[in-house]
Amino acid sequence: MNTANSEKLYEKACKLMPGGVNSPVRACRSVGVSPLFIKSAKGSKIYDEDGNELIDYICSWGPNIFGHAVPQITGAVKSACDSGLTFGACHKGEIELAGLIRKHFPSMEMLRLVNSGTEAVMSAIRAARGFTGRDRIIKFEGCYHGHSDGLLAKAGSGLMTHSIPSGAGVPAGCTADTLLARYNDEASVEALFSEYGDKIAALIVEPCAANMGAVPPKPGYLQFLREITEKHGALLIFDEVITGFRLSDGGAQKYYGVTPDLTTLGKIVGGGMPLAVYGGRQDIMECVAPLGSVYQAGTLSGNPCAVAAGIAQLKLIESTPDLYARIDESAGKLHSAMLAAGLNANRCGSLLTVFFTDKPVTDYDTARACDTGRFAEYWRHMLDSGIYAAPSQFEAMFVSYAHSDEDIERTVQAIKQFAR
Repeated sequence: MNTANSEKLYEKACKLMPGGVNSPVRACRSVGVSPLFIKSAKGSKIYDEDGNELIDYICSWGPNIFGHAVPQITGAVKSACDSGLTFGACHKGEIELAGLIRKHFPSMEMLRLVNSGTEAVMSAIRAARGFTGRDRIIKFEGCYHGHSDGLLAKAGSGLMTHSIPSGAGVPAGCTADTLLARYNDEASVEALFSEYGDKIAALIVEPCAANMGAVPPKPGYLQFLREITEKHGALLIFDEVITGFRLSDGGAQKYYGVTPDLTTLGKIVGGGMPLAVYGGRQDIMECVAPLGSVYQAGTLSGNPCAVAAGIAQLKLIESTPDLYARIDESAGKLHSAMLAAGLNANRCGSLLTVFFTDKPVTDYDTARACDTGRFAEYWRHMLDSGIYAAPSQFEAMFVSYAHSDEDIERTVQAIKQFAR
């Protein structure tokens, strides 16, 4: 595959940006290649600066559940742009989007629009601390909740990809109140509540972990988290930045039937634009300024162009009754092909990951044990076969409504060829 133009662009980018990228995993260092520079995208395909066409399973890391350049969404954004890019003031689109979100996530009785998943999680934790008057937070090893200082301890995503156990530049004091538990392990959670129970403000979890690769919760685990947090007066926060509107129109909480106190959303809810949300029980959210003393603000929060994209995407979800059945079926075909080829793979709805290990991957330690060199070989084979997937063992594939039967079959054949 010719990548001459991308390589030239990457050389220029490296002189201007750290690693030549604006988000670390994009550098493709763990798979031993230079990153592709994308020129355009449409439907299930992306096109790079050298004219290569690729079937895209990154989908901008999740937002593009209907694929790229969806007319209903791009049209809504263009129309919003014509009315002004940003107001720094209230507008009725915010009300419409908030209403759509609450319709599908009734646990979010009151919510606030922000600009990124990191910001949403940071704000939700601040609200939890303000509401409970407690400081400590439980997070899980391998779960990634954005790059705010207190949550980088043994986080997933790019930190696992680049073998960074915790981010440099984070003072010890910033993580002093962050307690680490093992995902899918009840005993580690019980031990923390036994020691710190009346000091724990909240437990935050990716209800289906997707930043150490796709790692579903074992049966009953989320309900266990719900019960133990209630027992100790701590709040349960679901980080649904990835799973929200992906596993179902009501996210993981509808998919698994467990209701959190606070929820964070991102990616799909913004329709491909920078937008995220945090919200939950009304009594908690009323602690947020200007009603309460928990302060959070944002110059571009509720940006009209991003809000327009979010409204258009959520309305498209509502008008596509076969959305989840179709993307789950497509993901199921890929998962079956991986297993039939002798590969180890996890799937949660339309999220899936191939793990290069002979043991089940259920948590951070079993994910870290994977052969990343073998994954790099697999990734390069898939790229040469015209398949664009996340360049990291510790990320998920995203299946979209735009992926055709032909796309899925071509991907299945590429998987089979790798295993030969």
